[in-house]
Amino acid sequence: MTKAGKDYIGVGVGAMVFNDTGQVFLAQRGELAKNERGTWEFPGGTVDYGERLIDTVQREFIEEYGMIIEVGDLLSVDDHILPEEGQHWVSPTYLAKHISGTPEIKEMGKCSAIGWFNLDSLPEPLSKITQYNIRDYRAKFGTNLPNFT
Repeated sequence: MTKAGKDYIGVGVGAMVFNDTGQVFLAQRGELAKNERGTWEFPGGTVDYGERLIDTVQREFIEEYGMIIEVGDLLSVDDHILPEEGQHWVSPTYLAKHISGTPEIKEMGKCSAIGWFNLDSLPEPLSKITQYNIRDYRAKFGTNLPNFT
């Protein structure tokens, strides 16, 4: 069986999710994660054939954390190339707002910790794509929060 990201370029979509106090949700990748184990990231997942990007990210947040999110604007699309792991992903990241559901880890092993963090005090180490997302976010918004209207 061929694998996205290894045998061909995969598409992995994520979201930078904000709560009502302006904090962002991050998850620490567990021992069963596809790559970058132990790093913190804005969660998401692999896009299935025929699935829209927004539908994928909403599905992933429900399946993995029990969260309902409202997906807003596209933040950026980045190349997520991990030569040391033999993986190549194209990674769109959306801005999103937490609507409901108390976050919990529903897929043990894929995720080892979760939390809400202020943008100026994120946990370390961050995954490569999350580092790119922070760079892209700061280039567009500086220290301001996005407008979800």
